[in-house]
Amino acid sequence: MTWQRRRCGWRAVVWLGCTSLLLLASARLSLAGQYNPDRNIGDPGGAWRELPGIDGKLHSLADLAEHEVVVVVFTCNSCPYAVDYEDRLGKLASKYASIPQKVALVAINVNNIEADLLPAMERRASEKKFSFPYLHDATQQIAKDYGAGRTPEFFVLNKQRKIVYMGAMDDNTKEAEVKQRYVEDAVEAVLAGKPVAISETPPVGCAIRFTRQRGG
Repeated sequence: MTWQRRRCGWRAVVWLGCTSLLLLASARLSLAGQYNPDRNIGDPGGAWRELPGIDGKLHSLADLAEHEVVVVVFTCNSCPYAVDYEDRLGKLASKYASIPQKVALVAINVNNIEADLLPAMERRASEKKFSFPYLHDATQQIAKDYGAGRTPEFFVLNKQRKIVYMGAMDDNTKEAEVKQRYVEDAVEAVLAGKPVAISETPPVGCAIRFTRQRGG
């Protein structure tokens, strides 16, 4: 009888332990979006602080406090997909340039290979005439804060700096064949005070070159 009680007690402990693990896993998954491992729609966007830009200045998300919408794109120089989207980034920035304090576009590069360091970023931005901030985060922390894993990968933040859209810029890597402009639609919805119809899509691009940790 004592042995049976001990056996039942052991099973109860195992069952409770497994249940706790499942609940923790479920809670963890609820924090992530369908395609993002760490962020969900409605989560606060990560706040970068004093990241160096191609203009020689330090930039923070707080600098954009007056803007209604902030579009954050993780991009780089070395990814063919990111390069293909450079002109589209320029067009998006130009579209809203005539509406001061409404929409800000910020590009962030976290890769640490030579082709993606500030000197190369400055040259690329000069060649393409970027009219938006292009920042570098050598720590790569800001990409991790957003759960970003691709270049390019987009996040649209509302006035409260919560994520209202994340994923791809549009529905086709070939600009001539684009039918839906997810980022632009999300921006327009926020400006109009309407809910974003499509709030998450899978990002398409190269994997961010995260630095491998020792022992990892």
